[in-house]
Amino acid sequence: MIQRLRNKFIAISTAALVIVLITIIGSMVSVSSIHAHREANDILTLLSQHNGQLSTKNANEAAKKRLGSRFNREELFQYRYFSANISKDGKSIKIDNSHILTVSPDAIADLTKTVQQRERTRGIIRYQGTSYAYKMVKKKNGQIGIVFLDQSMIFKNTHDLMLSGIILGIISLILFEFVLIMSSKRAIKPVIEAEQRQKEFITNAGHELKTPLSIISANTELEEMMNGESEWTQSNKQQVQRLTHLINLMISLAKLDERPELQLQEIDPATEVQKAIDNFKAVIAQSNHQLKYQLQPGLKLKADPNYYYELISILLDNANKYCDPNGTIFVDVSADKHGKNVLLKVGNSYAEGKNVDYNKFFERFYRNDTSHNNEKRSGFGIGLSIAQNLVKNFKGSLSVDWKDGNIYFTASFKGLKQSSRDIAKALTKTQ
Repeated sequence: MIQRLRNKFIAISTAALVIVLITIIGSMVSVSSIHAHREANDILTLLSQHNGQLSTKNANEAAKKRLGSRFNREELFQYRYFSANISKDGKSIKIDNSHILTVSPDAIADLTKTVQQRERTRGIIRYQGTSYAYKMVKKKNGQIGIVFLDQSMIFKNTHDLMLSGIILGIISLILFEFVLIMSSKRAIKPVIEAEQRQKEFITNAGHELKTPLSIISANTELEEMMNGESEWTQSNKQQVQRLTHLINLMISLAKLDERPELQLQEIDPATEVQKAIDNFKAVIAQSNHQLKYQLQPGLKLKADPNYYYELISILLDNANKYCDPNGTIFVDVSADKHGKNVLLKVGNSYAEGKNVDYNKFFERFYRNDTSHNNEKRSGFGIGLSIAQNLVKNFKGSLSVDWKDGNIYFTASFKGLKQSSRDIAKALTKTQ
């Protein structure tokens, strides 16, 4: 449990940092990108207004008016651009490539024809891996002017900022993760100490309580030997058994939280379930419940046989305890529809379960019967919590659902490759 809490603390802290980094870097890149787009549009507008030229005579004043103080006189001439003027009849093209070296006149003519076919006055066109923003305007003399602007210089800062942000973000994340792992144990130290004190209290209290219970049990037996059995001595023995069972459950739960070294080995779940069923048949029959089970042979999974048997016993005991009068208990062992997982399903008739909040069923000491006065259902709310811990130790999952008047607990485990593909039909028995 402590390790899970530590891992959760690290995961949440890391996720929070990732969100912060993405927000900061994304905001910076977005703002830079918006400025770059605005700059490109402003330069294109200047070029289109001055016949594809940025001369000292006409461009500086227009730039200052439109672009404000973001540019000085020299910076305005850093851009690479070219233009084309199409005659009124569309037969001749006048090309100006004096402000660019990498695009030939023939290539400019081809790009001009491509832009004309698009029938859009603004857009982006790529040539030899470089993107050019263009703007097409119709002049008063009937000619069509198209100006092209190399955007690579404008967006270089944005790309560099994004790359630097990603690299710094990854480095920051690695350093933060290292510091977090080193300091996480200290951060949750109060929780670890509280958990340890709780376990020690449960274990010590359990052992201390067994002594007076043994004395009460011995005194009760002596009373019966002297005066015979009565309803009072019988009640005393029942309550001693109940308290002893509660103490054993609490100690088991405390030990499970310590994640003991389980002896995982390949087992046949159908065989283990059959053993538990054989031991519970008399108890179930005494409660006037029916038992139906279907066990698919040939399935394999990795688990500790003793703890797996304990898991089945807890689920069967819970099913028998909460089954409706004269109801039915269901047990099923099978592979899922994909054949990858082994499912252990234990259910029972439970007419009252339609409006029950099943999210709390695996909480410690939770009981749906809040009155605690039902002798038939006199559980402690610990069994299902132990069952969930056992399933997690086997790398599986435990879920609960209610359907058509029946409640089902389903444990799913990763299955192993079956020894034979020719598996016999499932065994169905009713008792």
